[in-house]
Amino acid sequence: MATKKTVPFNGTAEQQEKLMAVIAAHKDDPGALMPVLQQAQEIYGYLPIEVQKIISNEMDIPMEKIYGVVTFYAQFSLYPKGKYNISVCLGTACYVKGSGDIYDKLQEVLGIAGGECTADGKFSLEACRCIGACGLAPVLTVNEDVHGRLTVDDVEKILAQYE
Repeated sequence: MATKKTVPFNGTAEQQEKLMAVIAAHKDDPGALMPVLQQAQEIYGYLPIEVQKIISNEMDIPMEKIYGVVTFYAQFSLYPKGKYNISVCLGTACYVKGSGDIYDKLQEVLGIAGGECTADGKFSLEACRCIGACGLAPVLTVNEDVHGRLTVDDVEKILAQYE
């Protein structure tokens, strides 16, 4: 099984202090795991294993339970997002018009798989099912910017806009 490449965890003392305050506020509430995880993700931008361990230790909740919750719910991410988060629509209209090839080209050019972040933290890549711009198919977004009517040849030009 391939492991995802990601940037090293670089949590700050300030982030940990915020996390500890969140945990302290919910420590005695038996149903507080979800809100703690949600707030932890707001603090760090994702839920790396290091953050999960802190929550596990401080709330006396087994790691298996925390990891199970984090991997079950789509709202949580185990991996950081890049400065520029690229999302390629693989919905029917986009896929029929070649978005799968565009997604493959992005993986090749960036040197990462879907769900990963480049080592420099600049780009992350993910697939989505529909962004509601079927008339512009195939479509990808970079943060809030929408790029439509794409071909594989457009990939490097789009990335260059964010260099």
